[in-house]
Order: sequence, then structure tokens, then C-alpha cells
Amino acid sequence: MKLWGKYLLCGVVVSLLSACHLRPTEQGQQYKDGHFTQDFRLVNTPNAQGSPVNAGDFVTQVKLISESSPQLYANQRATFNAIENWMQYGGNIRNLAQFGLLVYQMEGEDNYGNVKFTGYYTPILQARHIKQGEFKYPLYQMPDQAYSRLPDRAAIYNGVLDKKWIIGYSNSLIDNFLMEVQGSGYVDFGDDKLLTFFGYSGKNGHVYRSIGKVLIDSGEIPQEEISMRAIRQWAEKHNESEVRQILEQNPSFVFFKPEPYTAVRGASAVPLVAKASVASDKALVPPGTVLLAEVPILDNLGKFTGQYRMHLMVALDVGGAIKGHHFDIYHGVGSLAGEMAGFYNHYGRVWILKKALSGFLAANQ
Repeated sequence: MKLWGKYLLCGVVVSLLSACHLRPTEQGQQYKDGHFTQDFRLVNTPNAQGSPVNAGDFVTQVKLISESSPQLYANQRATFNAIENWMQYGGNIRNLAQFGLLVYQMEGEDNYGNVKFTGYYTPILQARHIKQGEFKYPLYQMPDQAYSRLPDRAAIYNGVLDKKWIIGYSNSLIDNFLMEVQGSGYVDFGDDKLLTFFGYSGKNGHVYRSIGKVLIDSGEIPQEEISMRAIRQWAEKHNESEVRQILEQNPSFVFFKPEPYTAVRGASAVPLVAKASVASDKALVPPGTVLLAEVPILDNLGKFTGQYRMHLMVALDVGGAIKGHHFDIYHGVGSLAGEMAGFYNHYGRVWILKKALSGFLAANQ
């Protein structure tokens, strides 16, 4: 509770932002809350409409937490129970206080309540155990301590690592890279066996640089069109040398660990439920934290529809690019999940839910 205690006294009176019509809205910004002066602001109730649309998925996610991480579940048990009781009685966001739930609105990236949402997913790669034909792009496990400093991406692409660290060969360099971005994936070795889960096992320690930004800065993809699908389509239109040249602009490299077929797990070692779990900056939003999120609705082309849905989600994962008031929503497994996840680079609002201590409730009755 130490992380949250310092926010209990920050009921700051704020002025509404004028000239809201001048603010961009194509990504779902909602400039109507006034300027925030704290990361979290205790509010009486969310200034939003609707009830969570994923109550069942949230309950499933909590059950998986209780089964996979008893300590994490124990730490959040009171909050989970209060939320489930609240949902059983209709999940009206106006009634959160009646169930002993405190509500903290996040200030967002711009200090006006606009929190950034991106998306990630679990890809399925085609690969073979040995190099053959089109299957020529190595996937690596984490090398041991024989290296005082691991090489950068360009050197790895040039074959500097010992071949004993290779755990498979895919038929697509860009697919390998996009699985690195996701942090894990399933691999189909084409042998009629169950898919093999390739979990995250480490990085080479070099700085991460966004390939999306590289492609925007070089004029290859307009900023308003950038997505994982756009990056993949760009790669399909260019030869291997050109793709490598772009990918090598990101010296960071991710290694994997083959595991038997297993459920997708985040950094908290808990199986993830699509759209009920997120990656967060754990320094700001610790694992197990429950979010009530007003998520922008996108159409099938990735365009913001001007509408939102309320979701309950749990912070169960982390990401190298996930810092501050930014959440990466897990979308599930496969190409369709990947397409929708890749569209997300939008803004909504987030409220953190915490079960109030009995002393706090008594003092405020």
C-alpha cells in the first residue's frame, strides 16, 4: 500500500481545459478532465459511462492468477473479491464505492488523463529444426557467460554467434523480428507435433530502437499509417538486404527458450487472457494491479470509431518500450490477433481500482 498511500491526499481542484476542439482526436484523446498534477488522482467515481464488457474474461484471468501465482493473488485478494462482488451486482461504475473500492485516475502521457494504449500478441512462426530451403533464418537461445558482451543485431545476423545456440530456422526474417517485439511466440516445426512455445529468455543488452520510427523517419511509411501490418507489408515489398539494413538499425536482440506447448505467460508467470491483461511499467503500476480502462474502439482497418468500451484488466507483463502512462494490451494468439494488436497506438483513460482499508472507509463515512 505504500505506493498508493502518497496519492490519498492529492484531491487537487483543477480547471477545465479550454479550446478542446483544437486538440487532435483521431487517436481517441479526451481532453476534458483538466490538468493533473499527480500520477494518480483519487476520485469519487470514474467520469465515464458504461460497465465493463469483459467481466467473464476478467474472472478467468483472476482464476489463472490464483492457480499460477498464489502470492500475487494473495496480495490482491481483497481487491479481486470486491470487484467480483461489484460485477455480480451489475458492474455499474457509479457504485464502486459501495463495494469499498477506491478509484485513482491516471494523469496520462499529457497530464490531461490521456493514457496511451498499444497492443501485442503471440505469433505463430513456421520453422524447421535444421537449415533447409527457405528455412534459413536462425532463432537463438540465450548464450551462456562465455561472452563478456553479447554482439549487436548486425553481428548476430552476420553469424558471429556459435551455431550451438540456434534453436530453429524460420522462413522469414521479419517474422523472427516481430516475434522478438512480442517477446514470445509459438513455433510450428511442420512435424505434426504440438506447437512449441518459444518463451523470452533474455536480450543482448544493446539499446532498443524502434523500427517503426526508423521507417517513419526515412520516409518509408507515413506516421499515420504505421502498424505491425504496415511494417510487414513494407518488408514483403523489399529484398532481404534492404530489410536487414532497416532491422539492423535496432541493435537490441531477443533470445528465446523452447518449451513444450504451454499457455502464453507474461513476466508474472501467469497465463494471459486476451484483453484482460496488459503489460505495464511496473515501477508505476505494479504486477497484479487492476485497471478499469476506457479503451478506444477501432474498425477493421484500424481507424478510431469515436467510441470506447470499458474493460477490466490486470497488469501481468512488462515490456522494454512500456514506460510511464502507457499500457500494452494483450490480444491473443495468431495472425488476426496480431493484426488488431498492430493497429493500436491510441489514447483512452484508465482508473486504478484498489480495495480500501477499513480505517480509510471509517474515516470517510
